[in-house]
This record gives sequence, structure tokens and C-alpha cells, in this order.
Amino acid sequence: TIIWTLFVSLPLESTSLHLLSSLATLIVGMSQQQISLPAKLINGGIAGIVGVTCVFPIDLAKTRLQNQRSGQQVYKSMMDCLVKTLRSEGYFGMYRGAAVNLTLVTPEKAIKLAANDFFRHHLSKDGKGLTVFKEMLAGCGAGMCQVIITTPMEMLKIQLQDAGRLAAQQKKPVMMSPTKLVVSNTVLSRSYNSGPVVSAARAVSATQIAKELLQTQGIPGLYRGLGATLMRDVPFSIVYFPLFANLNRLGKPGPDQSSPFYWAFLSGCVAGSTAAVAVNPCDVVKTRMQSLNKGPSEESYNGVMDCVSKIMRKEGPTGFLKGAGCRALVIAPLFGIAQVMYFVGVGEYILDNFSPSFLSV
Repeated sequence: TIIWTLFVSLPLESTSLHLLSSLATLIVGMSQQQISLPAKLINGGIAGIVGVTCVFPIDLAKTRLQNQRSGQQVYKSMMDCLVKTLRSEGYFGMYRGAAVNLTLVTPEKAIKLAANDFFRHHLSKDGKGLTVFKEMLAGCGAGMCQVIITTPMEMLKIQLQDAGRLAAQQKKPVMMSPTKLVVSNTVLSRSYNSGPVVSAARAVSATQIAKELLQTQGIPGLYRGLGATLMRDVPFSIVYFPLFANLNRLGKPGPDQSSPFYWAFLSGCVAGSTAAVAVNPCDVVKTRMQSLNKGPSEESYNGVMDCVSKIMRKEGPTGFLKGAGCRALVIAPLFGIAQVMYFVGVGEYILDNFSPSFLSV
């Protein structure tokens, strides 16, 4: 609902138009090359839903740890964050923002995997293997395509994930439920409300945040931090896909045989965690840039370079490593599961056996 509202209710900015044009070209190209987009949607969707459900509490801890400033630490470590979240916000508090991910993870994973497959197909010649440089180019293209979905998804998720940290920092209670989040109106008014501050509590959902951003800031509001997202996702894909392809190749019994599913899983885990740690500084910058709600003494940022300089000056180099362990623990199983689904061909099996013929294009 959020994405359709985003794309059809308001005129598109030039950046979004370029990104959507690239996506349209990608989908048309895949259909011409007989690459099954529906199968990749199913593979990416199943993998994403399973993976997100398993690791989302760790992702929540990562966001809260990355947003902490020196001298204002609410959480000492990942486990401390998870324990305090469970005590103060309940079980569903650890899944705050998961609905956004579960809704948008299918197109996000599908675009990422299908785009990489598409670019690898066009960069290969006469069926020969790709050089590492061409594998990196394919990964770069995949990372650039996925930000169409990743940016608004991360933007909304971060607001919901970080609300508990802000409430704990301000010594105000947070009431959690599976679908709603209650926070102080002071926090929201600081971020994007222009009206007076009201002390009454207010229920906020991802849809409500999206509507307010669209009304006050238009599409750029949901695409805040787009540059930082590109800084993270493009290098991530450049590292991940070539590394996975080469690790996975080591497990093949023969030149024309596929590697076992467990090897694909392990390759995805190793490549994912390595790429995640490598780009963690960019993820810290992205998280800070996309956080609309700020604590009483937390600074705002005027751009990526301003964010980098302030983190370096006030928190030092270690500030860019916040949440690195959490991020590695999130990405490793997520991409391991995704690669197993993608290469085993669960989507192709479902389309061949349980769907009408017109869906298998």
C-alpha cells in the first residue's frame, strides 16, 4: 500500500524517475531473455520472509546501537539491548518495524537477485565465465536497482525500531502492540510535524508516518538518505556477489554441476557477513541520516559528508563500527537462506506445479 501510494499519488522527482526507468528496463530485458521474474519473486519473497522473521530482533538491536551517541548510551551491547527491549516493550517490541520489511522484502530481494542474474547474463560472452571485474559490475548494477525499494523500506523501519531507544533515553514509557507503537508526540513534532507540541501520547504506524512524510515533504521525504543507501548497497553488492560466486564455485563437484544446497547456504552466509562488515560505516551513516526522531541533545546532519565529519569528530573511528556484529549476524543467515531458495529453484517448482500457466512467463 505504501509503495503504490508513493508511486501513483504524487509526481515523481527526477531521481526516482531514473531509478524506475532502470527497473522497467531490467524487467523488460529479463522477459526477453526468458528469465522468470515470477520465480525470482517467489524465491526472494520466501527467503526474505523466513530470514527477516528469524533475525529481525538482532536488526532492531543494530539500529538502536548505531543511533546511540557517546555519553547517552542506553544499551551496552546487543544482548543488553535485546534483554532491555524484551523487559520494557514485550515480545512484539523486538519486532517493531518488521511489518514494513515483511511487506517489501519480496520485491527488494527479487530485484537484487534478478538484477544480478540479468547483468551477469549480459556481461558473459559465449557462455564463458565472468572475470572478477565483470562480477563486480553485475553486483554494482544489482545494488543500484534495489534502492528503489530499500530506501523507503529502511526509512520507515528505522523510525519504528528506534522509538524504544528514544523513549528509554527520555525515561518515558513505550506501549507496544503487534500493529501500533505509542510514543511521545514531542519526538514526532521534532522530526516532521510543524504543529505545536502536545503532551498526549499518540499511536503511530508505518502507514501513518509514510502519509505524513508524503504530505509534508513529498516523495523526497521517503527517499531521504538515498545517497547514503547507495553508498551502502552498491559496495555491498560489489563485494557480496563476486565473493559468493567464487565461494560457491569451490563446492561444485564438476564444471557442469551445481554445488550442494548446504554449500550454497554457507557461501551465502560467509559472503553476506563479510560484505556487511565491510560496508558497516556506510550503514551507520545511512541509519543516522534516515532517523527523523532525535533525542534532546542529538545533532542533525545536513548531508553525508556532514554526518561523516560529525561522527568522526565526536565519536572517533569506532563510531563507524557500531552494530557491525549485529549486522553480520543479520545478513549471514538472510543471504544464506536467499541463495538456497534461489539456486534450489523453489519458485520454479511452485510455478510448474501449483500455478496457472499464464503466470510462468
